Amino acid sequence: MTTQKELLLSPEEAFDPNVFPLILYQKTGASSHTHVVKPLRRSIDARSRRVSVSVLVEIIPKEHAPPPPSYRTHYPNVSASPHRVLVIGSGPAGLFAALRLIELGIKPIVIERGKDVQARRRDIAAINKEHIVNPESNYCFGEGGAGTYSDGKLYTRSKKRGDVKRILEILVDHGATEEILFEAHPHIGTNKLPKLVAELRESIKRSGGEIHFNTAMTDLLLAGDEMTGIVTRQGTVQADATILATGHSARDVFHLLHQRHVLIEAKPFALGVRVEHAQNLIDQVQYHCSPTRGDYLPASSYALVHQATYQGVERGVFSFCMCPGGFIVPAATAPGEVVVNGMSPSRRDSRFANSGIVVAVDERDFHEYQKQGPLAGMYFQQAVEQRAWQVGGKTQTAPAQRLTDFVERKVSSSLLETSYQPGLQSASLYEVLPPALAQSLREGFIAFGKKMKGYLTHEAQIVGVESRTSSPVRIPRDAQTLAHPQIKNLFPCGEGAGYAGGIVSAAMDGERCAEAAAHRLKKIS
Repeated sequence: MTTQKELLLSPEEAFDPNVFPLILYQKTGASSHTHVVKPLRRSIDARSRRVSVSVLVEIIPKEHAPPPPSYRTHYPNVSASPHRVLVIGSGPAGLFAALRLIELGIKPIVIERGKDVQARRRDIAAINKEHIVNPESNYCFGEGGAGTYSDGKLYTRSKKRGDVKRILEILVDHGATEEILFEAHPHIGTNKLPKLVAELRESIKRSGGEIHFNTAMTDLLLAGDEMTGIVTRQGTVQADATILATGHSARDVFHLLHQRHVLIEAKPFALGVRVEHAQNLIDQVQYHCSPTRGDYLPASSYALVHQATYQGVERGVFSFCMCPGGFIVPAATAPGEVVVNGMSPSRRDSRFANSGIVVAVDERDFHEYQKQGPLAGMYFQQAVEQRAWQVGGKTQTAPAQRLTDFVERKVSSSLLETSYQPGLQSASLYEVLPPALAQSLREGFIAFGKKMKGYLTHEAQIVGVESRTSSPVRIPRDAQTLAHPQIKNLFPCGEGAGYAGGIVSAAMDGERCAEAAAHRLKKIS
């Protein structure tokens, strides 16, 4: 009989790869000769002074145990498929849409404005070292999208949108470790993501799909209310349907849709700063440890939220994309703007912890850009980024302030060491952020200091601006068909269309849009 049991392990028992498999049998009393003990979920419990790790396991008699799992997916060859679907963008949504199309017997043609993941490294180095932003190849644009150079977080609450386990197993098939299948908050790491993304590409190509890099979409091919393809700088590409998965930072795509009178809408998003602490400080706060967390506990993280009030209006202030043991990186997609984001390597072994601390913004904040219609939020976002560039010194040097100085409204006389390679410029973030956001952040930091003793400290600093939390534009689609309500054969997809927020949710949305496109093609063929 198969049973489940929850084990309480020490950090060494749970995270030493040589000890962990053996301890599962020891703690359950099961024999490896008669049973298989399979971990289902592993999570850290740091509520008490002594940190423990909870592991849920399944104990299966060997006679009932399935064979060892094989995550290898066998994709058919679709090179001769009668149907072709364009996938615009090769982020998680685009790549998983392409793979799902192949499974359904349809040939995907992936169009990516940026470079392949290896060539992209040089442009990312140029941002960090020379402050040169390539508008087509950067931390947001290129193979794998923004997710390639990120923490690789795989946690999502979007379980109703698709099969999370399926997405994780496809990632394991392409190089991720099996641990992501049972970690409570799985991640891959920025050092491992490029190779994984390249493997996803090879699966698409081996099966007869196409991927075209350095190929930016410049126009839509429309025949009345039907989309028949796109125009690129290299020429036209026609297809039976188009999945638009261009990500949250493709402002030229939003402009193009608006110019072509394709229905789009402004949507709320969030904007703020990155806060950077010493990782050891966060460990001491979260794990109640001194002087260090030890050899086995992973770098600790946090999640914080506060409802701030500014001029009688409540606004959510919350942590976003917390990167333990990570780095702050320059995420601008055009010259003349400063944008910061965070990432972590798989081992999360940097001396720094950083997190976005952002404030919810909506149409009330966009009022001065209301003439821009559905692009109002995008122009608001861009204006803040341009102020950060000006205040930071008109390079990728980012404006920064010690955390307590920000709360006390003082310009910092000195800044701390940072993980942000282009460097920091001491400045008042009140010059960069609109008053409603700056005051809400100030209130939020005070509240966070009360929730996490030691968080609000002079030994932490904020770096501006964290502005690409999600798309400021939504591209509408029918809830059942997932097609644009105005343009036939156009399927808005992923973060850029306003329907996802992270690697896994974007991947699931890509699969759903692929299935929707396939369903329409089968109905009309």
